[in-house]
Amino acid sequence: MDIAKKITLLFAILSAVIISLLSGFVWYFSNEFAFEDFYKRLEARVNIAAQIKLYEDDNNSVVAQMRNQYLERLPSEQEFILDASQTENKVDRELPKSFYDKINTGSMARYRVENHFYAGKFFRNGPKGYIVIVSANDPFGFRELRDLQKILIIGFFLSVFLSFVVGWRFSNYMLMPLRNVIKSVKKIKAENLHMRLDVKKGTDEMSQLAQTFNNMLNRLETAFETQNNFISNASHELRTPLTIISGEVELALKNGDAQKQHLALAKIKDEAERLEHILTSLLGLAQSGFNGKNQPWELVRMDELLWEIKASVNQVHPESKIEIDFSKLPDDDELLSLKINKNLIKLALTNIVSNACKYSNDKLVNIAIETSANSLSIAVTDQGIGIPQTDIQHIFEPFYRASNTNSFKGYGIGLPLSLNIIRLHRGSIAIKSQEGIGTEIKVLLPLTSIY
Repeated sequence: MDIAKKITLLFAILSAVIISLLSGFVWYFSNEFAFEDFYKRLEARVNIAAQIKLYEDDNNSVVAQMRNQYLERLPSEQEFILDASQTENKVDRELPKSFYDKINTGSMARYRVENHFYAGKFFRNGPKGYIVIVSANDPFGFRELRDLQKILIIGFFLSVFLSFVVGWRFSNYMLMPLRNVIKSVKKIKAENLHMRLDVKKGTDEMSQLAQTFNNMLNRLETAFETQNNFISNASHELRTPLTIISGEVELALKNGDAQKQHLALAKIKDEAERLEHILTSLLGLAQSGFNGKNQPWELVRMDELLWEIKASVNQVHPESKIEIDFSKLPDDDELLSLKINKNLIKLALTNIVSNACKYSNDKLVNIAIETSANSLSIAVTDQGIGIPQTDIQHIFEPFYRASNTNSFKGYGIGLPLSLNIIRLHRGSIAIKSQEGIGTEIKVLLPLTSIY
C-alpha cells in the first residue's frame, strides 16, 4: 500500500472515530434531556391532581375547570391516587421499588418504560398519606429521537465518505512535491549528473529533501569527474616521467662516462620528484571527490585563515607580495565564521594564491574578503600574465595548462583540486582574466553550513 492510500485510510478512520464519539455524545445527551419537558408536564399534573382530589378547597372546582379548559390532555394520560399505607396498591403495571422509595423520601419520582412515562409524589392529608401518580405517552419525543438517530447515522456515513475524499485529495496534494522529486531523480543518470532538482523557497521538509539530493548530486558529480579525469589523464601524465627515467637509466648503463652518468642520475632524480608530485596531486584530487563527512568540519574565522594562507605562501615564495584587504568586513563578526573543513579550504585557497604569486612574477597580489546576505566571498587579484580567452574555459580541467605558461613550472592540478574542494562546500569559483594585465579569481562560500 502506497503512502497516499495509507494517509487516506488513516484520515478516514480517524474521522470515523471522532464522528462516532461526537454522535454518541449527541445521542446520549439528547436521550437524557429530550423528555425533561414532558416529565415537568407530568409533575405539574401530579400537583394539580393532588390539589383537586386530596384537599377540599373552595377553589378546587375552579382549578378543575381551568385544567379541563386550558391544560391539554396528554396521550393515554391516567391518574392514580394510592393509599400510602396499603402495599397492594397497583397501577397499570408493576413499578420498581426504587420508584416508591424515592416517593417516600418526599421527592418527585420519575420512571419510563419505552414510550410510557410515570411521575409520582407523596402527599399527606391529615393523618393519612397518599401517593399521586400520573402516567402518559410521549410519541412526539420518541419520534424526534428516531429522526435524530436517522440523521446521525446518515451524517456518519456521509462524513466518513467526505473525509475519505478529502483525505485522498489532501494526501495527493501533500505528496505531489515528493512525486515530483522522485520523477526528477529517475531522470538523473551517470550521463547527466549535472542536472539538479528544483528547490522551492522555504524550510519545509520537501525543500530540505530536494536540497539534500542536490548536495548529494554535487558530491557524486565531483566524484565521477574526479574518477574520469584520473583515468583519462593519469596514464598519460605518469607515462611521461617513467619513460624519461627508463631512458636515462639505459643511457647511464651503456655510457661509462662519469659526467654523463651524473647528468643522467640528476635527470632521473628530477623526474622521480616530478612523478612523486604528480602522484601526490592525483591522490589529493581523487580524495577531494569523496564525501566531505569523512573529514572533520569545524567553525573557522575566515579572516584569520587568510593570515595563515599568506604565511604559508610566503614560505614557498619568499619574494611574493601579498596584501589582504579587510575594508569590506561586516559589522557582525559571526558572518566571518564558517563551518568548513579547514585543511581542505586552506589547501584550495593556498593553491589559488600561490598561482597568483607565481604567474605575476612576485608582483602585488591582493586578497579581498566580504560578505553578502547568503555568502562569503574571497577575491584573489594579481597583476600577472593573465589567461588567454581561449584557455579560460579549460583551466579547471586536470593537467591542462594555459598556452602562455610554458616558462613556468607546473602540472595543471592546483585549480581543479581547488574547484573540487569548493564544490564539496557547496560553493563556486568565478574567474575574470585579461592576457597581459592580470587575473581575478573569486571564491564564493555559503554562510549556511551543509553539515
